[in-house]
Amino acid sequence: MRTIIISLGGSLIVPAKVDINFLNNFKRTILSHLRTNRFIIYCGGGRLARDYQAALSDITKAPQEALDWIGIHATMVNASFVQKLFGDLSDETIIIDPTKKIKSKKKIILAAGWKPGWSTDYDAVLVAKQLKVKEMINMSNVDTIYDKDPKKFKNVKAIKEISWKNLRKIVGSEWSPGLNMPFDPIAAKEAEKIGLKVYVIGKDLNNLTRVITRRTFKGTLVY
Repeated sequence: MRTIIISLGGSLIVPAKVDINFLNNFKRTILSHLRTNRFIIYCGGGRLARDYQAALSDITKAPQEALDWIGIHATMVNASFVQKLFGDLSDETIIIDPTKKIKSKKKIILAAGWKPGWSTDYDAVLVAKQLKVKEMINMSNVDTIYDKDPKKFKNVKAIKEISWKNLRKIVGSEWSPGLNMPFDPIAAKEAEKIGLKVYVIGKDLNNLTRVITRRTFKGTLVY
């Protein structure tokens, strides 16, 4: 049985409001691959986290740790929602501590944020380390990694493959609550250390199937 870890960006779960169409199709896609795979799905906080973080920052000068905790609880809400979406096919217990041994026999396991200082990308990397899984799928509103920020520059170049060392030159080394990057800088450092490969593929579910079935995909492979 192959274990597939997916870091599912909160921006796909709740871009502005809950994306029912995407989530229904995401569920169908996962179920279509259950025969030979089990899935650990990490849910990000996305818009829900950023809205609350922005509101708190407007009201008071909140410390970074407080903003992180808001983000963590947003990931728990999103993970709980997605778990209910899969119903009895998924484990009722949401993974919080990625260093704890996973004992569940269910083929779908949901996971959320753990501690301040990083995103669920990092937690997903720690689970990969625990299970000795060498690949991970990153789904978000970023469909590929570019050499420059496409929101700021017009002449950007899509990157098909990139080393962790070179990716860290793009994403930097510092984490801040609500950071919107292709991959969490803290997670990138740990992923490099354990030799993890990450597929950055955006939200296209046909693309997700191509990665799961080891076919040519659109996006970026980080190694």
